[in-house]
Amino acid sequence: MEKWYLMTIVVLIGLTVRWTVSLNSYSGAGKPPMFGDYEAQRHWQEITFNLPVKQWYFNSSDNNLQYWGLDYPPLTAYHSLLCAYVAKFINPDWIALHTSRGYESQAHKLFMRTTVLIADLLIYIPAVVLYCCCLKEISTKKKIANALCILLYPGLILIDYGHFQNIYNSVSLGFALWGVLGVSCDCDLLGSLAFCLAINYKQMELYHALPFFCFLLGKCFKKGLKGKGFVLLVKLACIVVASFVLCWLPFFTEREQTLQVLRRLFPVDRGLFEASFVLRF
Repeated sequence: MEKWYLMTIVVLIGLTVRWTVSLNSYSGAGKPPMFGDYEAQRHWQEITFNLPVKQWYFNSSDNNLQYWGLDYPPLTAYHSLLCAYVAKFINPDWIALHTSRGYESQAHKLFMRTTVLIADLLIYIPAVVLYCCCLKEISTKKKIANALCILLYPGLILIDYGHFQNIYNSVSLGFALWGVLGVSCDCDLLGSLAFCLAINYKQMELYHALPFFCFLLGKCFKKGLKGKGFVLLVKLACIVVASFVLCWLPFFTEREQTLQVLRRLFPVDRGLFEASFVLRF
């Protein structure tokens, strides 16, 4: 009982620090023509809400890819669309096509900051709390200390709540952590699904793909590839393929659609040292 009481206090401290940081300004505020990454997130809501899926990653008169073009996987786009529906309900001007570019107000800032906090509450923070509670052979005090250190990690807080660059990092990190929890608790299929969601939210999670792959493959070998191990391997393959297909389904209708999304995610043809590539990737 005491552990959960202390963990609740830790979570409240983490939330308080996050919201305190969010009260300050953000990078690019009031600085045309790009207005910083805050505008990128707002613009993605504008694009995903007003344009058909087939146009999200293509350059057009309504979607100038030089102006914060969408360059994250489909799950990020779907998240932007979900936020856009809420924004439309509150104030349609926030996502009006073309006319909303560079839109800045205290009300909209509050909305954007709140979307980040809600994402933390739904995905990242529960994963951190459960992970710390599941740590074995350490005392309750150390579990609480670990949770406090993770939730108060300044890099993530400053980027998501302060600078507002590449925000919603906690979503992909949260999914990845759920994946770690899954495979650690022998819920390999759920763990694989969670990590696939992390990759389909931000391609940077590919950095963690090799450890996941090797760990799960090792489990299959231990079980025996002529018995239970082979069955597990097939199940894992099905989960990975199914999750990717579901996320990418709208972009599999045409070959060029799929290739264009991949070009946006891995913009090697734009040069490895392009400014936006360096900042985002």
